[in-house]
Amino acid sequence: MTVEWRAAEYVFPGHPDKLCDAIADAVVQEVGRREPRGLCGVEVAVHRDHVYVTGQVAGAGVGEIDVDGMVRDVYRSAGYDETWRPAAEDLVVEVNLCCRDFEDGEDFFRGVADDQTISTGYAVDLPGTNFLPPEHWLAWELSRRVSVLAVDCPELSLGPDGKLIVLTGQENDETWLERLSVSVQQDETGDDIVLQRAVHEVLEKALDGFVAAIPGFRRTLPSEVCVNGAGNFATGGPEGDNGLSGKKLVVDAYGPRVPIGGGAWSGKDFYKADRAGGVFSRRIARAVVLAGAACECTVTLVFLPGDEQARVVSIRDQDGRLLDAQRWGGLFDLSLEGSGDRYTGACDLVEVARLGHFTDQSRPWEELGFDLQPRVTANRESEVLVMS
Repeated sequence: MTVEWRAAEYVFPGHPDKLCDAIADAVVQEVGRREPRGLCGVEVAVHRDHVYVTGQVAGAGVGEIDVDGMVRDVYRSAGYDETWRPAAEDLVVEVNLCCRDFEDGEDFFRGVADDQTISTGYAVDLPGTNFLPPEHWLAWELSRRVSVLAVDCPELSLGPDGKLIVLTGQENDETWLERLSVSVQQDETGDDIVLQRAVHEVLEKALDGFVAAIPGFRRTLPSEVCVNGAGNFATGGPEGDNGLSGKKLVVDAYGPRVPIGGGAWSGKDFYKADRAGGVFSRRIARAVVLAGAACECTVTLVFLPGDEQARVVSIRDQDGRLLDAQRWGGLFDLSLEGSGDRYTGACDLVEVARLGHFTDQSRPWEELGFDLQPRVTANRESEVLVMS
């Protein structure tokens, strides 16, 4: 049988693009705290010691938000200080936001789409990976473990920036990690050999968890583990590359095996069609898989300008077979009003931006809110009993 190869990447919280996403979602979070129906459409760019925050926010009290302070807090918590530049205190923050109160009656129309979007949701029958593609989950898990070395092992002289990429193989019922490449910021005085050993130790400790999470996972080290393959990586973060919010859509979602659908999520409130659509399509896909109607499920839905509810375009299983869109979509409230009411202020959006939108099963949108009792038929699509 031919080996099926899959690749996926993840980036550290100190990566320039992820700094931007975290800043954008910090603004969304603060707008929602002050005005639960607040409007937020924010984009962020960083380059060297400059940070540019642009877009629009609306609602009671949003003009009083200390965006400058939030930017510095995000940098500081990501690890940027006097050792790793740019230090939070040295930033030049340019804020060009349209900040305003709602016009009369404007908040009433938050449940009406002011833009269009195509959204894709996905789930696979792997509870151990939180129903994410295994290669994507492996990249996330290893990224999370390696990134904390900067704090846990100060003797390594690691900075906040980094990324990694995994290559997995699958044949018959076996999955394995074939190659791992890690790029992690390290001071020129740091010992790269000790860093290599530390990454190998992280990998060794993670293998048992991989075996438990992914049925048929082979507990073997990759044939190739490369650390800083392009050479010294002392200059990183915004000093080494510019960053933009919304650039890591594939990382935010499901990895490269799944189409990304529409626009970015970070920087937008939960009444916005892009963000609500991403959540809704994921919830439907999870329900289909949890009910036993498919081993894998891909959901496509759209919002048109003026829509109050998402329109489910298609629901497909692992073989591309269409499932009943009306039936499955009907299990959920797919309204913008419902999205904004349920998810505004429901979790820490800075952590969501940094660590993934679907990687944590405790995220409020990952909880279906009802129990699925499947009665699976011969063709797998279930008679689903919704138990309150």
